Amino acid sequence: MSFKNNKTGTAIPVHSAADLTKQKEEQDLKDNLGKIKHKIVVLSGKGGVGKSTVAVNLAVSLAEKKFRVGLLDVDIHGPSVPKLLGLEKNKLSADENEKLLPALYNDHLKVVSVGFLLDDEKDPVVWRGPLKYGIIKQFLKDVAWGELDYLIIDSPPGTGDEPLSVCQLIEDAAGAVVVTTPQDVALIDVKKSITFCHKLNMPVLGVVENMSGFTCPHCGKTVDIFKSGGGKNMSEEMNVPFLGAIPIDVSIAHGGDAGKPEILANPDETTGKAFTEILNNIMKNISI
Repeated sequence: MSFKNNKTGTAIPVHSAADLTKQKEEQDLKDNLGKIKHKIVVLSGKGGVGKSTVAVNLAVSLAEKKFRVGLLDVDIHGPSVPKLLGLEKNKLSADENEKLLPALYNDHLKVVSVGFLLDDEKDPVVWRGPLKYGIIKQFLKDVAWGELDYLIIDSPPGTGDEPLSVCQLIEDAAGAVVVTTPQDVALIDVKKSITFCHKLNMPVLGVVENMSGFTCPHCGKTVDIFKSGGGKNMSEEMNVPFLGAIPIDVSIAHGGDAGKPEILANPDETTGKAFTEILNNIMKNISI
């Protein structure tokens, strides 16, 4: 933006084309996000803790309750949401207004992932930070999400470009759900995610402890393969809510590979009930 003097000598702003384009993009982003009541970011400082599984089951649980839900997968380099929902063959298209159309999992759940842009699931995404920021902004600004009650955002592990972009672009997020496993090697990194949220003024809705113990289906004995209780202890140490624990269950792995979320496949089993408890605690913490 530059300035010029009018006849009275008063300086008036002169907006360049770039300024006007930026202003329009910001307004479009604000308008699109303004139609979404609650934005929840699912993140973790550690990979392999089941973060996408948690995000998918939360989104499906909300849809089962007839809420209008969007699920945005911003794991640019390892998008797994399409596989977990059985949507691998979907591709993004646009409407007459050049808005991107999300894939429909059912009448209440819309899904967007970088995986929908790949010609082959083996194709890598070799992008630096600015390109990642650009695609995440486009997914928030240019996708025809419509009116939503919840938008669940599945982030990649760490505190880098993708979660940072999400936190910067969404100014009124309901908060973050932080996923961990119980062992110390995971907790060390996950604590950084909580500190990351604090520094960016992102509320922490709570911590989920995944892979918390394994109960043998044959003898009924429980074995703490990755320990148990570490997530709960960490939440107390970091002064954030504890949302619940999810045990190791082979049905989660099989369901994920088959595109059948646990909350639908086994809602009345231990793991299904754990997801329901976690969702209820999230909704309670949002209302608080």
